[in-house]
This record gives sequence, C-alpha cells and structure tokens, in this order.
Amino acid sequence: MSVIGDLAAFVTGASAARLPPRDRGLLRRHVGDAALAGIAGSRTSEAKHLYALDPDAKGFEAIAIAASIIRHTEVDDIHLGSCTTPSSVTVPVALMLAREAGVTDPDRIASAIWAGTDLIVRLGVAINGPVVLYRGIWPTAIGAPLGAAAIAARIWNLDQAQTEAALSLALMMTAGRTGRFNGALSGRWVLFIGAIAEGLRAANAARLGFCGDASLLEGPWLENAQGIKADMAKLTEGLGQTSVFPLLGMKPFCTARQALGATEAMIALFDEGLDPATVESVKVRVPQAYSGMISGAIDPANRSSGFVNAGFQMGLGAYRRAHLWDLDRMSVMADANVLGFAKKVSVEADASLQQEFPRRWPAEIEVRAGGKTIQRANHVVTGDPERPLDDAALATKAHRILDPLVGEAEAARLIAIAHGGLGDAAACAKLCEAFGAVMPS
Repeated sequence: MSVIGDLAAFVTGASAARLPPRDRGLLRRHVGDAALAGIAGSRTSEAKHLYALDPDAKGFEAIAIAASIIRHTEVDDIHLGSCTTPSSVTVPVALMLAREAGVTDPDRIASAIWAGTDLIVRLGVAINGPVVLYRGIWPTAIGAPLGAAAIAARIWNLDQAQTEAALSLALMMTAGRTGRFNGALSGRWVLFIGAIAEGLRAANAARLGFCGDASLLEGPWLENAQGIKADMAKLTEGLGQTSVFPLLGMKPFCTARQALGATEAMIALFDEGLDPATVESVKVRVPQAYSGMISGAIDPANRSSGFVNAGFQMGLGAYRRAHLWDLDRMSVMADANVLGFAKKVSVEADASLQQEFPRRWPAEIEVRAGGKTIQRANHVVTGDPERPLDDAALATKAHRILDPLVGEAEAARLIAIAHGGLGDAAACAKLCEAFGAVMPS
C-alpha cells in the first residue's frame, strides 16, 4: 500500500474507544482546553478583525476562522518535536463539522480528532518542523489541510478510496515557504484560514467523486513542489498503534511556548520572595533557534508581541500577573511598569541548550538583584508531558481566562460542557452547540 493509502486506512479505521485510558483522558482534556480557548478567544479585539475577513462566512470558511480564533489566543496546545499546535485545527474542525452534520457519536468525533491530530504532528515531525519554522515554513499551516481533510473524511464516513483522494488533494493544496508577517494584524491568519478551508474543500471534492493521486508521497514530491525535505517513514511508523496525545504539551497561561521557560523561571523567583523593584538585570539563555524570536520588539499596538517577548511576559508576572491569562492584552501593552521591567531583560543564544532542542525547549536565567546574582534553569515547564496539567489545573486556568469575561458561574458551566463533551451523545451535542454558538456559521 502507498503512504497515502496507509494514512487513509488509519483515518477510516481508527477508534478512539480502543485507545488506552490515559490517551482517552488526554484527548478529552485537549478537546476541552481548545474549545474553551475558542470560546474565550472569540471576545478579543483581534477576533473582531478575524470575523471581519468574511462577515458572511459560512461552511468551510467559518470553520477555518474558528480555528484561527483558537490559534491566535496563544493558549492552545503544542507538540515540541513537530512544532505544531494541532488542536487549534482539529478541535474546531471536528466540532463544527459534527454540529453541521448532526453527528453526536463520541467515538466518531474523538476518532476524527485523533486521526487529524496524529497526521498534523506526524507531518510536522517528518519535515523537521522546529528547524524549518525559522526558515519561513509554518509547520501547523503545512499540516492543516491534511488534518482538516482527515477529520472531514471521518465525520462524513468517506470510504478508503475517497479518503485517499481527500488526503492527496489536501496535500496538493498545501502552501510551502511564506514571507515574513508583520504588523498588529498578521497576515499569517489569512494563510491559516486558507489552509484549513482548502483541506475541507479537498475532502468535499473527494466526497463528490473527484479523484486525487494516492502515489503522491512515493517520490520526492514534497521536496520538488514545496522545497521541503521529509522523512516519509515518520509519517507511518507505528501508525494507529498509539496516539500522540501523551506527547502533547499544554500551556499554563497565554504565551508563545518559546518564552514560557524563562517566564516561568522568573515568576518562581517572585513567588519565592524576590522583589521585582530590586531587579537590576535579567539575562536569558535559550537555544539559538528562538533566541531572536523572544527578544523581538514590543509593539503596544500589537497584542501578539506581548505573548512572544520574554521580558514583557516577565514584567506581567512581576506587576500585572492576572494579565498572563488575558487573551486580549491590549489594556496592558503600554503599562509603564511592565515595559520598564522588559527593558532590563536581554536574551542570548546558548550552544549547550541548543543541543537539547527540539526534544526540549529549555531556558536559563541569570538575575542581578540587590547586588546579588541568582541563577535558575527551567528545562521542563508546567504543561509539558513530563509535568502535565490535570483536570483541576485546567479548570483553574480556564477560570482565570473566562471569569473576567463571563463571570464565575457562566465560566463553570462552560468548563463543565467543554471537559465533559465526549462523555455521551448528549454531551457531544451540547459541546458542539456551545462552541458553534460563538463562531461564524
């Protein structure tokens, strides 16, 4: 069988009900976490602009916009080895397609999410996502058409041949290297929305009888068409025997993952009694791959710069801690105390830490305060697979995000729906409706 044939067989035959209990529990948590990110993210200032891209969005475009709502929050999950954020794609696609099709079977929805998540992550690993990201190739956007097509194929019950066509057509629609995205309204969302919508169009075409090319990945197509070298064996090795969910990380607050290690290390010092006012300087050491990224300029008009810049995140931890869970951030982007602390922070590449990348995304900090030097290393952060967020921690995170937006009682109701959404048919219907109600439709 071809590579695409193997992928299609997995998509059509996967049953999340047969996964080990740990994997099923993790799948449920990632679904709930992503759904709540979307519900909260629909209220940001930037979300209004995302909706405005197509005010009358229906069908595939609406689903793709919903995915961009989750991804733009920077509170969704991540797989370090592939540098992909799969649930930002798979959860909204599955929930909104299921809602549209009237599908409420928990195993069908969960199996679709498993299939899409595994394919996005596997493709990201195959193309060495953590390395190619810094060459202008966005691994999640590369995998989005494939993942979206896989989910649609499963929700719509496409057969093996139709699924092969859907996956191959989705790959043909994949965009490769991009340019640089700048400004408060990043064009990356236009690309992301297009990538997901194209994957759904591919699956719909296959559903209508249009054919693809099941042999697409048997040769150097990815390199010839996209300029991306890939290890095809990583796409299918052990496919269906396990799930990727035990390898996914979750974020404890809103942040670019590259900035999390240093930020968490600094917050730990504050919690141990370090007075932010005594801090004279902070030196951050990280792998070279992302040292430039987390030291980029802070733009008060650009909320995303407040998620990426490590110094700004540390400043929030020092003076405006609650805003680490503020998805919008615009009310604190020009805060004098936060910006003042950020100016004390410098970032440098460390060759020894680069050796751990991409298996880990470590950080070490050196703080000069009160005439003393304090050092702290953080190689495994809260939310990494080695330090997972359990149900209680996820509920706390969700309350911190949602309470200021909807109130504690409504937040509790939404959290219960989101994290219980795969329990039975009624719970699935309730989750799909709660998520879809705040998204374009």
